[in-house]
Amino acid sequence: MARLTRQQAQAQTRETLLVTAVEHFLERGYAAASLDQIAEDAGYSKGAVYSNFKNKDELCAEVLGRIRLTKVGEITEQLGAGSSVDDAISEFAVWAERTIGDQRWTLLEVEYSVRSRHSDEIREKIASGAEQVRVLIAGVVRHLTEVNGVKPSIDPDVAALRILSVGIGLGLQRAISPELAVDPLVDTVREILLPR
Repeated sequence: MARLTRQQAQAQTRETLLVTAVEHFLERGYAAASLDQIAEDAGYSKGAVYSNFKNKDELCAEVLGRIRLTKVGEITEQLGAGSSVDDAISEFAVWAERTIGDQRWTLLEVEYSVRSRHSDEIREKIASGAEQVRVLIAGVVRHLTEVNGVKPSIDPDVAALRILSVGIGLGLQRAISPELAVDPLVDTVREILLPR
């Protein structure tokens, strides 16, 4: 077996730390997650954490970015190239029921966002992450409407902002009251993709 280059070894270390950190942050939340424990559970020293991430805030931002992209990736993969708009909305409803308001993820987002009150750097990371998600959502809206020959009720970029805004608000409410239906979000998507 070929020996890893220094860059490959560092990339592998970073990936292992990130995978471990995702579970730690989701299970414990921001405040209770420990860089020492993340390093130990990943099989490294705390120094390995600091050689890959500036601090706990940066590591958490990476974790949240990975979770967001995974969640958006789930729905974009699920919709596939051949989904009709009706099928896409039905599949989205199933995904939303399973995902929107996930307590571990939602409450980690809230806890991390509160830290932005005193940090422009964190606020910029959160804004950048939200922009990434909006771009992906707008791409899904464009794809579905183009493939199915329909015109969305609003511009896909505006649609993405609306979908994300309703999703975040509903997610916060469902994290506290999981019995709430995802209908407001699904109806928003339906109104955008199937205008009357």
